[in-house]
Amino acid sequence: MISFLNGTIAEIGDGFCVIDVGGVGYEVLIPGSTQEELVRTGIGETVKLFTYLYLREDALCLYGFTSRDDLALFKKLITVSGIGPRGGLSLLTALSSDELIFAILTGDSKTISKAPGIGKKTAERICIDLRDKLSMGTAEDFASGVQQAQTPDTAGFSGAEGEAIEALEALGYSRAEAAKAVRKAQAEDRDADTETLLKGALRYL
Repeated sequence: MISFLNGTIAEIGDGFCVIDVGGVGYEVLIPGSTQEELVRTGIGETVKLFTYLYLREDALCLYGFTSRDDLALFKKLITVSGIGPRGGLSLLTALSSDELIFAILTGDSKTISKAPGIGKKTAERICIDLRDKLSMGTAEDFASGVQQAQTPDTAGFSGAEGEAIEALEALGYSRAEAAKAVRKAQAEDRDADTETLLKGALRYL
């Protein structure tokens, strides 16, 4: 088992990188967020990737993440029926880990199905299977968001906040997008009514 790699970045490609560890080059499959971080770090610089080794009869693949939390989420994703390592990587490329967790907790299968290769039924299965296994307690972007899973219809939102989110959904935004924008607008004015929240949220969309 390879838990992590600590070495220099030798190469960065589309969805993969090569890490030089003591003269041995390890090819690692990575999500878009990790790829962006490695590009910012630069070729020849030192990096630490937390890894997952996937072994099949015809292949041995190493998946890597700059964040231990991203690796933990990846491991949970691949426990869902129909989601292999490639599917997990696709999800973490299409959405940030915070956005994905938030979508799962609020039952927002529409946002999850934006990931290539993830259909509506698979997205719904992800929500059902993982809702009770995830927590937003450490997610900085949604620190004031949902702390525990509820039904997709209520999802911890009520009053002006819930009405603003529903209005944004009617305009075509996903529930995760709408909730994130409304949370930001609400942070500016805790006593805002529905109309004020809606106007404020639209500035973030």
